[in-house]
Amino acid sequence: MDDASGTNIWANFLQASLRLPKTRSPAWQKLNDSVATISDNSSQSLSPDPEKLAYLRRLIAYIVDGRDFVVTYNYVLLVVLVLLSVLHWRRKLLGRRKWKQSVTRSQSAKTAEDVLVFEGQQRPGEDFGSQDLNQPSSSSSSTLQDSSALEYTSKMVDSDADIERQPLLGFRGRSPLDAPRQRYAKRLPDAVAAWLMYQPRPIPIINRTLPSNGTSLFVLAYVALNIFYNVYQIDWRPEYFFSFADRAGVVFIVNLPLLYLLAAKNQPLKFLTGRSYEALNIFHRRVGELMCFEAFVHTLGMIIWELWCSPEWLLRGNIWHFLTGQLVLLGLGAFAAYELLYLTSLGSFRQRWYEVFLASHVVLQVAALVFLYLHFSTAQPYVAMALVIFLADRLIWRVGLKRVSMKANLDILDDGSTLLLSADWDIPRSTGWGVLARFRQSIVHGWRPMDHVFISASALGRTHMLQAHPFTIASAAPKPCTSAEASPPHAWLSLLIRAHGGFTGDLLRYAQEHSSISVRLDGPYGSTDAIDMLRARDTIILIAGGSGIAVVFPLLWALVHEQPFSASLGGGAGKEFHLLWAIHSRAQRSWMLQECLDELAQAGVHITIPEPTAEAGRPDIGSYVANLALRGDDQELGVVVSGPDAMNRAARNACARAVKNGADVKLRIEKFGW
Repeated sequence: MDDASGTNIWANFLQASLRLPKTRSPAWQKLNDSVATISDNSSQSLSPDPEKLAYLRRLIAYIVDGRDFVVTYNYVLLVVLVLLSVLHWRRKLLGRRKWKQSVTRSQSAKTAEDVLVFEGQQRPGEDFGSQDLNQPSSSSSSTLQDSSALEYTSKMVDSDADIERQPLLGFRGRSPLDAPRQRYAKRLPDAVAAWLMYQPRPIPIINRTLPSNGTSLFVLAYVALNIFYNVYQIDWRPEYFFSFADRAGVVFIVNLPLLYLLAAKNQPLKFLTGRSYEALNIFHRRVGELMCFEAFVHTLGMIIWELWCSPEWLLRGNIWHFLTGQLVLLGLGAFAAYELLYLTSLGSFRQRWYEVFLASHVVLQVAALVFLYLHFSTAQPYVAMALVIFLADRLIWRVGLKRVSMKANLDILDDGSTLLLSADWDIPRSTGWGVLARFRQSIVHGWRPMDHVFISASALGRTHMLQAHPFTIASAAPKPCTSAEASPPHAWLSLLIRAHGGFTGDLLRYAQEHSSISVRLDGPYGSTDAIDMLRARDTIILIAGGSGIAVVFPLLWALVHEQPFSASLGGGAGKEFHLLWAIHSRAQRSWMLQECLDELAQAGVHITIPEPTAEAGRPDIGSYVANLALRGDDQELGVVVSGPDAMNRAARNACARAVKNGADVKLRIEKFGW
């Protein structure tokens, strides 16, 4: 056989085989039969070398068998999703049962109270909730006036101290939770739960914040699963290194639908697991990082095989000929697009050039999908699934169903760098009970506590027309509109926007000259997981740092005003509500109306607003949580925290210490990971 002709036969055969997804497909069988015909036909002038044919058969078998095996990857993910869904719904149903029991106890207590109330005597808390505190107030009480109903902590952490060098709970002395509790300390489940809840210190030098041990363990399990699919039954001899490089590319491909599913704003994972997309954002980033690494391994592996591992009789030219081939060029285009996606998604890049991140994320992922579709035929079904998820989320839901335009008011608050964007309207009545009417729930139909919206403002310039920026709704959620009501409820939407650079800086400059602006709102988005958890707890602790009050206030307001608990002081049914709001400066008190805080305090909410951290240092979050956790062995605590990373970690680790000592604590950290 002529060397050039033989090389072309082998190379063409290998290339053709790589475009076939299944070992038992008709196309594969036809290709396999053609090689067998060549091998058996001794009269041909180009009779193949048996050793070369045997080697090629083994190499192709490794490749195609590996692809068949990797197909099962998404089935494993489906099993994991089912298990997580079962755990979530079991917890949700148990919480609802506790909630119903609390309702029953509250109603019983109210009935007994009605018997004891004398004629003309006012029931405690009878006038509670008579005023709609979402409505803007003309009162001047929103200024910095101390309320007697508020408590102030005197124990502070030095603002110059390194919080990461302090003990787990941030105590300067001995923690109240260090007291021995013999009947709990030996319980292994408590120790395991505490370790999973604990959050390690940030990584030194780069100061990168780490998640909780539980989240890290889940991510490591995901990485281990991918490593297993990369190396299972791989022949590590150099001449078969091509199969490993190909396997890395296939593992990249099967992760593609998961990547886009985790990024979608409207997704079934929210219903199945109770976690909204912003809570799943950390996993979206980890999946993207692993996929970029898989793409790097695939690309580097192919180059290594071409340079050093491939048999000489299988090569069709030098390395330049390999890199400039159509198949390789398409792969390099996809590789470059995904690596640029990773670089522009880094936290440091997002914080400095958020607008560039938004634009590049859309352009690069479209380019990457096109290159990938043309590069690898096995990838085409997965690219199609990713594209369907992307288009359904962006075009059908976000543009067609959840996006509205309205005119909003702009007010610059006392600190001079924070905006209040507000609007109000009557909640429209439902237009029908069909599928479209049920899912057409934009912001004009109301929202739930802790929901957020995406804002676009074309008035700020052309660069902002296609951008959308997320902000938490700081006002209480309106009542849903029912047909029984004579007049529809009114919605008061308020967004706290701290100006930095880019969009928020432009919006602040616009507000200095204009009192209103036309905006497009996309949403609402969010999850009821936190409020469902708190409803089943006896003691509710909400901790906010700075603008985190926009997250916890609507949540607290909804819990306090829920029936039948709003009829009794302090939420009824033995519930306790505690709010700690740490502010940096006194000017930040203007972010929340004094009437709202007074109303909550009169309802029995224990409100703690420490002295500003700029004056007195950081509040001792660990001591605050620990003291509440020690108030009773049978108390079920629910904690929600929204603040800077240091505060979140201090609260999380305080809860971890309490759990280790036997306390029943459930925790939710509400923080966007953009």
